[in-house]
Amino acid sequence: MVVASGGGRNAWAKEMTIRRRIASIFNKTREHFPSLKDYNDYLEEVEDMTFNLIEGIDVEVIEAKIAKYQQENAEQIYLSRAKRAEDLAAALKASRMNPGKAGANDTAAGSSHGISSGAGVQEGQYAPAAVPGGLAQPRPTGMAPQPIGGSSVPLQGDDEETMRLRAERGARAGGWSIEMCKRRALQEAFSTIFV
Repeated sequence: MVVASGGGRNAWAKEMTIRRRIASIFNKTREHFPSLKDYNDYLEEVEDMTFNLIEGIDVEVIEAKIAKYQQENAEQIYLSRAKRAEDLAAALKASRMNPGKAGANDTAAGSSHGISSGAGVQEGQYAPAAVPGGLAQPRPTGMAPQPIGGSSVPLQGDDEETMRLRAERGARAGGWSIEMCKRRALQEAFSTIFV
């Protein structure tokens, strides 16, 4: 199955289709390999094939390699897909039972993609989200957004000082400073003197 691109208009969709297809076939985890080096070699080979398919390099050779792999590893592919479906179902059930909390089931859902599962997800860490039909996506757990620097109380009120502080903080958040504006004005002024 080769996905043709319409002149680069939908390159992202083409890449995602190819990546999903390859990930569903080459779905071995770290536990399938005797050493980390073997697993990393496997991941590198899979990524090379994915890249070549996306870029249209040696497509026929790679498609033949994929077909051969599917024939040789049909049982393993089927078992990995079944395990992934069970993990996603368990994570979905756990998320419906505890919508505000992430538990060990969320971590277990990510274990089929090589994310190690520990004793559970601790507050403030990232846990894989169970996305039906897709790869596990990291999501923050248990922490509300924290302000960067300054006080944790948002500026409230409409007096002049509060408005000035809001403008100053907003400008700094965007990477702008009054010094930058002054330097640019001076540079432009002196660069036009000698024309």
